[in-house]
Amino acid sequence: MPLAEPMDGAEARELVAALARTAPSMDASPHQNPSTGCIRVPGALHKRGGRQQLVTPLSSAYDILRRRNTSGDVDRLHRALVPELRRNRQEAALRAKTAAAPRPPQDASAPRLCTPAGGWQSPLRTIAQTGLFDTARYRTPSEARMAVLNHFAACGWTLEQVRGELAGQFRGLAALYQSPAQLTRLLEAEWAKALEFTASGRGERTAPKSDTSPTKPTGGALSVAALHQLVNDLENVLYAVLDARFQKYGREGIGLRFLIRGVLAYMRTMETNTLDVGCRTFALALGQHHSTVARLLRRLAQLSDGMVTKVADARHRNADVYLVELPQQYRELARSLSWRQGKIHAMRPVFRVLGPAAALAYEVIERSRLSPTTKEVAQQAKIGASTAERALAEMSALGMLHRDQDKRWHITHTTSLTQLAQRLGADQDVAAQLTLHRQQRAAWHAWLDRHHPDHQLAEADLYDPEIDEYWPPPGMYADAEGMWNIRAAC
Repeated sequence: MPLAEPMDGAEARELVAALARTAPSMDASPHQNPSTGCIRVPGALHKRGGRQQLVTPLSSAYDILRRRNTSGDVDRLHRALVPELRRNRQEAALRAKTAAAPRPPQDASAPRLCTPAGGWQSPLRTIAQTGLFDTARYRTPSEARMAVLNHFAACGWTLEQVRGELAGQFRGLAALYQSPAQLTRLLEAEWAKALEFTASGRGERTAPKSDTSPTKPTGGALSVAALHQLVNDLENVLYAVLDARFQKYGREGIGLRFLIRGVLAYMRTMETNTLDVGCRTFALALGQHHSTVARLLRRLAQLSDGMVTKVADARHRNADVYLVELPQQYRELARSLSWRQGKIHAMRPVFRVLGPAAALAYEVIERSRLSPTTKEVAQQAKIGASTAERALAEMSALGMLHRDQDKRWHITHTTSLTQLAQRLGADQDVAAQLTLHRQQRAAWHAWLDRHHPDHQLAEADLYDPEIDEYWPPPGMYADAEGMWNIRAAC
């Protein structure tokens, strides 16, 4: 990228690292070294044989190099890469914090727990994105790509979803085919083999894995229409009474506000007013630790004036059971208020990165009848004015919101929250948390099953990162039902 004005080395490295997020097959290291960095030029020998070829027409490549980019062009590139730049800075700060934290001494006699690699370090994810694989495990590119396809099939992907990502995050998988013609010829047949493999049970384990299986509603004689009306009434009570009450409890109150939203979203999606799922289900929807959710559920039952009531204790593999209903003292209030447009959500993946204040501000704009100003957003979301300003400015920079000439905020509907969550790395966080939940639940079930005389722990029950790490299909969180129904086949 020829420049009209010199660029600082640190800024250039930051831009190259952000570009590498959008192109996983790009090797960013040569572009980040100001003294010895180099790239292979057209005509250079390639490690797989043959020579480097210029895929762009020579006249176009020459024109790109001839016309230098101004500072305005660089600014537009910065704006286009805002999610990637933010993600890299956040990860760098986390690495620095982790490196500075003192490590407790390791006890050699203590048992070691397997920790899922998760995220970009997942072995099969690395193969799909870069095309690089361990030759000691996979002898040929064919074996490597079949392992990736088996993983996708077990995680609930479809052939159309895989094809849709071959030009995006799966460039490495496409590179494992010798040519585009071979990819077109073999992909459908190999996908059929992957489906057959996962359906045959050869990849199944003896340990139960019901942590992420679809939940089965058990409650209530309410009709579907009556249940949706109940949720609408409960939303009115939430916005009129509970939000203001929970605001007084600080950080715990923020957790309670999102937990009750998750409860109502679960009720509407699963069409039941009985919550008979474990804390990890809500922890995944809220981006919280499951022990935090367990504590918040108890507090919610105490502070909701009978809206959420515990009716049964957990036993064996069954979770606590809670009943959600409209308290008598709030019925007149709920019926006197008009219902809000749109759907209520728990913590959507993109807001795992942006934070709860941004989620509350976005909800106000999304569900208001009239577009609000910054002051109105802060008042209705019940957050501080400066906090609202920072959240709105950040979401505006990411293209989620825009403001009109009257200083009123609007949703930018052309920006996909699902795609933005992927660019910010939120989907990797969800996958890592889900993988950890599956491992924890498998360990708990194994402990229970060891007391069963007919069950023996097999070698296949041990942790394997290529099997136990879950990779949610794209768009799983685009609708509400995908948040609560996660396949357990992976």
